[in-house]
Amino acid sequence: MEDGTIVNQIRKLRFNRGEMTQQELADLVGVTRQTINAIEAAKYSPSLELAFKIATAFGLPLEDVFKYKIDS
Repeated sequence: MEDGTIVNQIRKLRFNRGEMTQQELADLVGVTRQTINAIEAAKYSPSLELAFKIATAFGLPLEDVFKYKIDS
């Protein structure tokens, strides 16, 4: 299986939601602002449970927030 990277739309989605702050999203899903920052910057991949919580916070399916991109 090829290696890949998880990419996300969190920053864009926060902006489209009235410029929701990282702290506001963190509070909604029960993590720290630093965790949201690390996920946005692709320095940390969230657990499956956290990924679903983030998608739910935006009212979107998981695949609209996170994508698995195959490295070429």
